[in-house]
Amino acid sequence: MKKVLLIEDDQQIQNNIREILGFENFSIITADNGMIGLELAKEHAPDLIICDIMIPGLDGYGVLSTLRQDESTATIPLIFLTGKTEWKDLRQGMELGADDYLTKPFSIPELLNSVTAQLSKKAVIEQQSRDKLDELRRNITFALPDELRTPLNGVIGLSKLLIEDPSLMAEAEGLKMLEEIHCSGERLYQLIQNFLLYADLELISKDPNRVEALRNQPASSFAKSIIEDIVLEKIQRSGRTLDLQLDLLNDQVQIAEPKLRKIVEEIIDNAIKFSDSGTPIQVITQTTKDTFKLSVIDYGRGMTPEQIAGLGAYLQFERRLYGQSGSGLGLVIAKRLTELHRGALKIESIPGEQTIVTIVLPMG
Repeated sequence: MKKVLLIEDDQQIQNNIREILGFENFSIITADNGMIGLELAKEHAPDLIICDIMIPGLDGYGVLSTLRQDESTATIPLIFLTGKTEWKDLRQGMELGADDYLTKPFSIPELLNSVTAQLSKKAVIEQQSRDKLDELRRNITFALPDELRTPLNGVIGLSKLLIEDPSLMAEAEGLKMLEEIHCSGERLYQLIQNFLLYADLELISKDPNRVEALRNQPASSFAKSIIEDIVLEKIQRSGRTLDLQLDLLNDQVQIAEPKLRKIVEEIIDNAIKFSDSGTPIQVITQTTKDTFKLSVIDYGRGMTPEQIAGLGAYLQFERRLYGQSGSGLGLVIAKRLTELHRGALKIESIPGEQTIVTIVLPMG
C-alpha cells in the first residue's frame, strides 16, 4: 500500500482528499501545518507528498525547500495545492523542485491522474537505480575474482616455496622471492582500492545530491608540481626516464589534490603499460581562459574506435592477445573523477601508432 502525506490546514479539503485516495487503497498521513508535515515526512518516508502552499507557520515553499535539502526526503515527489494561478508563483515552486501543481478547485480525475503520474515516474526512477546497482554488482562479481587471482597466486605460490625450503631465505633467490611477494601484495592492495573507489564513484554519479555536494566543495590545486611528482615517480619506477618528455604549466585547477593525483596516476600508468620502452611518453599541459588541459601521449598499442566507444569498467583491451595484466579500470576511474568535477576525458588513437588521453578541467 502506497503512503501519501497530505499537508493541508483546510479540514474540508483534507477530508475530501483522504476519502478519495483512501477509496483508491492509499494509506493517508495528514498534517495541519508545515513543521508537523516535515516531521511526518522524515518519520514515515511517504511515497508521495501533497502540500498546500498557503499553510500556517512554514509555508509550502519552505516545506519543499527543506525536504530537498535532506538526503532522506530529497527524492520524494511533491504535488502542490494552490489557489494561485500566477506564473511567478508556479515558477517559484518548480525552481524549488515541485513535481506538479493542482489548482483549487480540482476534480477527482485531476487529483488521481496527478498522483498516479508522480508515483509511476518515481517507480521508473527507482527501477533504473536498481538496474544500475545490479549492473555494478554483476561487474564486480565477475571481474573481482579473476583480477585478484593473479597476484594472490604469486603470494601463495612463492610463500609456499619459502616455507617448504627455509634455506632459500639465506640465498639471493629467497630475497628475490620475498620481493616478488611484496610486489604481488602491493598490486593486490591497489586492485582492491581501485574496485572500492570505482564502486563509490558509480554510486556518487547516480545520486544528483552527492554529485552537487562534491562539486560544491572548495578545492583548488597547483597542477605542475603534482603532475611532475607523480609522472617522475612512475617513469623512474618503470625504468623509462629517457622516454619522458614534460611540458608543464603551473596553473590552478578546480579539483582537490588527491583527486588530481589519482587521475594523473591512472593516465600515466596506462601510457607506460601499453607502450614499449624506448618510445616517447609526452606529458603536456595547456590552458585557455577557463579550462586546464592535460594530455598524455604514448606511441604504443593504441585503441580502435570501437574500443574507445566501449570504454567501460573491467575492459582490458585484447588481453588474451597481448597477455597484459591489469584490471583495465584505471581509465574508467580517471574518466569518472574528471566528469564528477565538471570536466571531460577524451581519447584519440591510431592503433599500433599513437594514443592521446586528454583531460579538461575547470581552472581554479
